[in-house]
Amino acid sequence: MKNFYLLTEAINYIEENLCNEFTLEDVAKACHSSLSGLKKLFGYAFHMGLKEYIQKRRITHAAKDILEGSLTITDIALKYQYNSPEVFTRGFFKVWGITPSAFKKQWRFAGIFPRIQFEYDGGMRMSRRKVDISELYDLLSSRNDSYIICFDMVHMMDINREYGHGGGDKAIVECLRRIETLSDDSCLLFRIGGDEFALVTNLQEERAAKELIERILACNGQTVTYNEEEIPVSMYAACTRITGKNLRYSELFQDLDKTIEKAHYL
Repeated sequence: MKNFYLLTEAINYIEENLCNEFTLEDVAKACHSSLSGLKKLFGYAFHMGLKEYIQKRRITHAAKDILEGSLTITDIALKYQYNSPEVFTRGFFKVWGITPSAFKKQWRFAGIFPRIQFEYDGGMRMSRRKVDISELYDLLSSRNDSYIICFDMVHMMDINREYGHGGGDKAIVECLRRIETLSDDSCLLFRIGGDEFALVTNLQEERAAKELIERILACNGQTVTYNEEEIPVSMYAACTRITGKNLRYSELFQDLDKTIEKAHYL
């Protein structure tokens, strides 16, 4: 399917050049498309602009560099093709709602916008995987077993419709903040979909995992401010135990999806 390959090539080009200077026209040329056609297809498939996706992917990698701590903010800004630390800080604040220096003090999680990843069955329909979860897969494959808590935001589409995608992004950050704040430093958080998250814990008992779920979901209904409006934010959650031995990538997707589906009925 032509559109599938076109979008795949566009995403591959972006990922390979996040630290390089390029234009939107360069992306279109790399996948043998007109820029107008690529923009239209990108917006249709992902509900965001091509430029927005590039900026969010750069900010995601930049956030990881900030937490790693080996580069200055100026170095990071230049690495991801921002003209100055001030321009980078404005872009970073737009995504995270705080400055890079404040982010380093308050967060452990950085993967706010993972790479989009496709699955194609060879037919006429383009099927979109949620996001690239290879980092999560590698982590779980190295463990004997882990209790994972899966979260799904309530009414994400309604929030996007009522407040715009900026409001939806603000609500996403609020969900991530609650999960990270109320879990301990041994837990690792991943975004596994548009409004879905996975928290890998070191908990050995289901009871303890459910107690952590209760603490986090106790925040349901609390609001986050966006454009002087209060957006109520809530999540569903459920836990599952995944053993790393002989774990297959496709099976991990299925296990996470089943856990999220179960969360809606608890």
